[in-house]
Amino acid sequence: MKQLLILSGKGGTGKTTIASAFITLSTPKAYGDCDVDAPNLHLVTDWNVEPKKSNYYGLDRAVIDDKLCSQCDLCRQNCRFDAIFIDSSGIYKVDPYACEGCSVCEYVCPEDAIDMRKSVDGELMLYKNDKQLFSTAMLKMGSGTSGLLVTEVKKQIKADDAKESDLAIIDGSPGIGCPVIASLSGVDMVLIVAEPSISGISDMERIIKTAAQFGVKIAVCTNKYDTNLVNAERIEKFCSNNNIPFVGRIPYDPIAVKAINSCKSIVEIDCPSGKATTKLYGRTIELLFS
Repeated sequence: MKQLLILSGKGGTGKTTIASAFITLSTPKAYGDCDVDAPNLHLVTDWNVEPKKSNYYGLDRAVIDDKLCSQCDLCRQNCRFDAIFIDSSGIYKVDPYACEGCSVCEYVCPEDAIDMRKSVDGELMLYKNDKQLFSTAMLKMGSGTSGLLVTEVKKQIKADDAKESDLAIIDGSPGIGCPVIASLSGVDMVLIVAEPSISGISDMERIIKTAAQFGVKIAVCTNKYDTNLVNAERIEKFCSNNNIPFVGRIPYDPIAVKAINSCKSIVEIDCPSGKATTKLYGRTIELLFS
């Protein structure tokens, strides 16, 4: 199975729009959304079945048994994250959003009143029918294990009934943080969606450097290229100078907004951005399998 990961150095470049178009054009047996902080690929893919949902357990978090607690205050004094507090009733509590699971409080408690317990940090979702499976997840607000959850999403993509698939398309997260690192692991190629702005170029260069550390194929395309032709040219020149394949330009297209608002891919309607993305898809797939 060849895995194509679609990334962007920043949010709002059109990464998910292009990912949904590629999924429509290729109808892969497996695909996924690894943007676990704000997944939205499911909004533009047509699924008439309820997903199979399962809890994702991240870091262990401290829980205080107030019946055993002697209120010695050692836990609160030794918590470097200020996660332990005394409520209005005088009972010691743990703020689950602040607790980092270091277990120092459990170690210093003389009454064995503190336990480290599994915490639900998100929810995995698997859409599946006779032809396709779609893996995605939602990280619980305040949880800090996004990279681990992305790994679980990718494990679902590699389910037994999808292993024989030629292609899997993965919509990644913006930026270069933990979810992006986890998304990059094990993929065959990365398509980076850039926008012709100063910040877009800077963030494109950062994600290229990050992806290069994994030794995968890298290609770049520009979305809304005609909003700044000078910067669009800078992107193409950067790719040429660094021997990075540049696979296509997509124009700014108001019709694309209407398609997305109708929960459709831009290649499902007759529009300039859809036609450009179809050409982009052909060049990307050719490069992936070369």
